[in-house]
Amino acid sequence: MEVKEIQTKSILTLSKLPDTDYVINPYVGCRFGCTYCYASFMGRFVSKQINDWGEYVYAKINAPELLRNELRKLKNKGRNKSVLFSSVTDPYQGLEAKYKITRKCLEILLEYGFEGTISILTKSNLVLRDVDLLSKFRHAEIGMTITTTNDDISRYFEKFAPAASVRLEVLQKLNQTGLKTYVFVGPLLPHFVAKKEELDSLFKAITKTGNKEIYVEHINLSKYILERLKKELKGLDISILKQFYYSKNKSYRDELDNIIMELVRKYKLKLRMGSTIYHDELKN
Repeated sequence: MEVKEIQTKSILTLSKLPDTDYVINPYVGCRFGCTYCYASFMGRFVSKQINDWGEYVYAKINAPELLRNELRKLKNKGRNKSVLFSSVTDPYQGLEAKYKITRKCLEILLEYGFEGTISILTKSNLVLRDVDLLSKFRHAEIGMTITTTNDDISRYFEKFAPAASVRLEVLQKLNQTGLKTYVFVGPLLPHFVAKKEELDSLFKAITKTGNKEIYVEHINLSKYILERLKKELKGLDISILKQFYYSKNKSYRDELDNIIMELVRKYKLKLRMGSTIYHDELKN
């Protein structure tokens, strides 16, 4: 894997996401290298190809210093604003243990007296390291991306990320600390229509951790993601591969949406944004 230290020009970026005001991405690239990851498009900014995703990580070593300066543009200490770590990388991937860029940025936000919401989205148990800082914010929430309860499936699609079972354990520990949590169920893996009981098991496991809120997102099958999937899934059962293609079909998404809403009611979960997310709709 290629690791490089870089200087970035900005770190507190206006968000294009519908429920987040700003994003902080401490790294370019992500070692977790998830097969379905939409963020693989980031490679074009550092002269990398789509299929290089997971094989490079560039650490923005000047991010904390830059953040201290950029926070000055926020009014009222950021009250009623939200900052997400992160939108196109995992803020707690392995290199964070060495560089501590995410932690240093959290320290800067505390030093500044940030009064908005800090939101974390990760697949990593390393987030537990920073519970001491996250507990000091007036408003903080930690999201875990969990797409399955099956460690074999998570290993197949999420190559170097902590196993699904580890993430569920982390989620439970976070809830035991009293911190607010949410789960990002995304992308919805295509076999869930054929195996409804597996999706039920996922929602049940999420609920047992004490988590109350979820996002649910359909898989993004943009051309560049399909390119990676074709390469990575050559050995996958052909019926599952067909489900990937079929998941672009609206009738498939509608069927899956009905299952989701049934499970949300069954497990008394709050579905954030009020419905499942479909990537193409976010572009409009």
